[in-house]
Amino acid sequence: MNRRRFLTHLGASVSAPLMTHSRARAASPAAPGATPGAARTFSSRLQPAVVGGGFELPDHWVWCGAPIRGEDGRYHLFASRVPKTIVFHPHWLFCSEIVRAESETPVGPYRLADVALPPRGGDFFDARSTHNPHIRKVGDTYLLLYMGTNYDGPTPTPEQPEVWRSPRYLATWARKRIGLATSRSARGPWKRLDAPLLEPRPGEWDSIATTNPSLCPLPDGSFLLAYKSRRENLGNLQVGVAQAPHFTGPWKRQPTPWLFRGQPSHVEDPFLWYEDGRVQALMKDMTGEICGEKFAGAHVTSADGIHWDFDRATLAYSRKLRWSDGVTRQQAFLERPQLLMEQGVPTHLFCATAEGLGNDLKDATRTWNVVIPLAKQKASQTGL
Repeated sequence: MNRRRFLTHLGASVSAPLMTHSRARAASPAAPGATPGAARTFSSRLQPAVVGGGFELPDHWVWCGAPIRGEDGRYHLFASRVPKTIVFHPHWLFCSEIVRAESETPVGPYRLADVALPPRGGDFFDARSTHNPHIRKVGDTYLLLYMGTNYDGPTPTPEQPEVWRSPRYLATWARKRIGLATSRSARGPWKRLDAPLLEPRPGEWDSIATTNPSLCPLPDGSFLLAYKSRRENLGNLQVGVAQAPHFTGPWKRQPTPWLFRGQPSHVEDPFLWYEDGRVQALMKDMTGEICGEKFAGAHVTSADGIHWDFDRATLAYSRKLRWSDGVTRQQAFLERPQLLMEQGVPTHLFCATAEGLGNDLKDATRTWNVVIPLAKQKASQTGL
């Protein structure tokens, strides 16, 4: 699709009538195999999560999880890991590194292959910790986006752990920046940009940190980048979108973050993709006001990547997870949604999950990456 046809299509899509928010929240997710012709929600595509699939390590906390099929035909998963010698939260911020795992099948189990992006050292923005991997392929180049941070003082240890919301914790959180590494192979080696893709903007909604990146190629050859930030430390988490003609920028940011009922949405963990003529987004709903369940996933769409139909938001996934052994279980956490895209169509949902009390990740007793197959759909016309 060329740029003129794409923009004409976007203009036509904007004029479509919107569903009321109350109707969106009241609608229950359709079951797989719903009536043909009925509106098909993202949640209706979810199949049972695969018991024994995904990625887990015996001696490390595992978080995040960004999948892609490599040039070798194998499936590669980029995840964050933190040594279990220390409590997961808040030490994911200080002691994380990004690893690559492999599997012959999309559901796994994935086996550890190598450390893809260790902390870089020196005075780089990602000197002390790397986290939040997100993987795309554009042409023959793999794009590994991530969050990196730096901090002063020693690395936390079990004897001298870091304290959540301590002055050093807040300073390190504020130093989070989005990085980009490129390679011609999913196996690496990876060449990192020296500078972050986006810096915070003092006085704006994104004045504290840039993190949780999600890159979306568009049919006209341009790119969208969703990212998390907030106006002040300890403020609500917010997500905004930037646009660029190339995946390295220059990025033109939207003036506001995503809005719900005229106010900044309290959300995080965005994932963007283009399907069925619209930009699609998944995110973690921090309050439940958008999708109806606190800490669950919300799904919204946009005709142009700028104006988002939050009034038509639906529940993308619940923390009450159906498993392939027939058991349904409430997960303490289910977040960082990432999609495996094949021929422009999402085929599997990958999420970080945890078992524990469910109120704070410091109480997690087990963390891993879970794989949820999606019901098959016809191939996307865009191939993005």
